[in-house]
Amino acid sequence: MSEIKKSDIFVDTAGWGCLIDKHQPFHQLATQIYFEVKQQHGQFITTNYVITELVALCISRLNISRSTSLEFISSIKSTSHIQVIHLDKSLDELAWQLLLNRTDKNWSLVDCSSFIVMQQHKLIKSLTTDHHFEQAGFIQLLK
Repeated sequence: MSEIKKSDIFVDTAGWGCLIDKHQPFHQLATQIYFEVKQQHGQFITTNYVITELVALCISRLNISRSTSLEFISSIKSTSHIQVIHLDKSLDELAWQLLLNRTDKNWSLVDCSSFIVMQQHKLIKSLTTDHHFEQAGFIQLLK
């Protein structure tokens, strides 16, 4: 794992959706943040769980063609300033426990896994429109 810099941010499914879909209300802001972080030599951190959710979001809800969606996701997986963290059994279990312990929140397993990764990597900012990140104590950049 590379050293985390102040400019490093976590990218949630909603953040990737805003980047790929120019019709999203926060597309322009997401794009601006993306290029600013890249210019500062920051890293974008995401997970394989987020990527899994992104495939469904792009093809189903955003109605982006399968080829465009897969090309975009392939670029996420191969770009040097994007780190995709693969959740192993222990991270998955921590996320599951968080989900079970926070029945007062409407968080998903993907949300909980993202929160665990952000905590472990000392990330505080997330490129997302999902208010659950603020509920968990992180900064939601798209609002």
